Amino acid sequence: MSLEESSTPFDHDQLAEALKAAVREKHWSQVRLAVTGVPTAEIADAFITLDRSEKVLAFLALPRKLAADLFSYLDFDEANSLLSNLTDEHARELLTNLKPDDRTQLLEELPGQVTQRLLNLLDPEDLREARQLLGYPEESVGRLMTPDYVAVRPQWSIARALQHIRKMGRDSEIISIVYVTAPDWQLLDALELRKLILADPDDTVASLMDRSFVKLSAFDDREEAVRALSRYDVIALPVVDSDGVLLGIVTVDDVLDVAEEEATEDFHKGAAVSPLTKGYRESSILDLFQKRIGWLLILVVVNLLSSAVISAYEETLATVIALAFFIPLLIGSGGNTGAQSATLMVRAIATDDVDLSQWLSCVGKEVAVGLSLGASMGLASALLGLFRGGWMLGVVVGLSMLGIVLVANLVGTILPFILTRARIDPAIASSPLITTIADASGLLIYFGTASFFIQAGLIG
Repeated sequence: MSLEESSTPFDHDQLAEALKAAVREKHWSQVRLAVTGVPTAEIADAFITLDRSEKVLAFLALPRKLAADLFSYLDFDEANSLLSNLTDEHARELLTNLKPDDRTQLLEELPGQVTQRLLNLLDPEDLREARQLLGYPEESVGRLMTPDYVAVRPQWSIARALQHIRKMGRDSEIISIVYVTAPDWQLLDALELRKLILADPDDTVASLMDRSFVKLSAFDDREEAVRALSRYDVIALPVVDSDGVLLGIVTVDDVLDVAEEEATEDFHKGAAVSPLTKGYRESSILDLFQKRIGWLLILVVVNLLSSAVISAYEETLATVIALAFFIPLLIGSGGNTGAQSATLMVRAIATDDVDLSQWLSCVGKEVAVGLSLGASMGLASALLGLFRGGWMLGVVVGLSMLGIVLVANLVGTILPFILTRARIDPAIASSPLITTIADASGLLIYFGTASFFIQAGLIG
């Protein structure tokens, strides 16, 4: 059975059955036929449903290039399991065919002994390349880059440059951008391939250069690569050292993976969960417990502040018992407002929509927004208080709502700036944390306002 017989070309179950049947009957050509024309990501989804022995045999039956591409789509546990079942010769072959950036990602995630075993299998050139990439800090652009690119010299004719591109382009990650380097490999320019194709063959490469290009440092954080590729709308950016020497390139496909990982981390942190090092499906119950319990215990301690505030104002509550009716309404509104402003500010900082130096203007804007929201919500709350306990109680509830919303909005705005300035991921200014802070400050504002009116003899 081949995939072409199916009316649903990318049916994972059918593809998996085709692979199993081919392996069982030792028809290795059928394995290659089953995956012909199927995107590598779809093959990976079907591949992980096979038994361990079936995976190894099916993997070995694939063409080398496809096997390397498939391997780069597997998650860490799947890749590690497959590697442990390959002979040294097959493992060497696999590592040789992996893209340098994919190889680096694999080696940095594996246990040290396994990494050393695999490094010993590489030929001298690949070993030098792997050690160079692994020498950069974790989550740096240096770990993300690939040294497979096409470079030309400025004094070459266009005809010679195109001839060089035809020769070297097969091993390059991309050829739509060609880099111009000096003899010492210092980066001089980055040219679109179409400029070379459309130019007169007798002109020189230098005649096309304007030395206007964007570059990254190998020591930049990989998030900088995400921002730069997005901002300048290019498919690759060159990576240089401190002397401007071209070391490699970062491509958009690698950056998309990073962007997804960073977004996932921010989602986890935003829910007061320590980021998972593996996918949810691969995480054990113990992993999930450990990632969540720490923040929950911290928030329990912080929530004790709210209990302490209520305890300190027991007499105020006893004097006007109707005050208790509005506690959930007020602290809930404060938490929601703070979470909104924190989410907006964290995202604005992450996307460089807002610079840290602009914190004062952001605070000013959010004061106006907070006053507007607080006045609207305060008026609605005052009407509810009037209905529940008289017009003076309505005034207390309305004023409290105004103050709570304003303060919560400011906390949600300022906290991400403070965390970013302290080099702490602002994503931890999460909804649970903001809500907890807003609860305690909201109770203080509410009971403080109520106590003032009670002592003035206006209610009670």
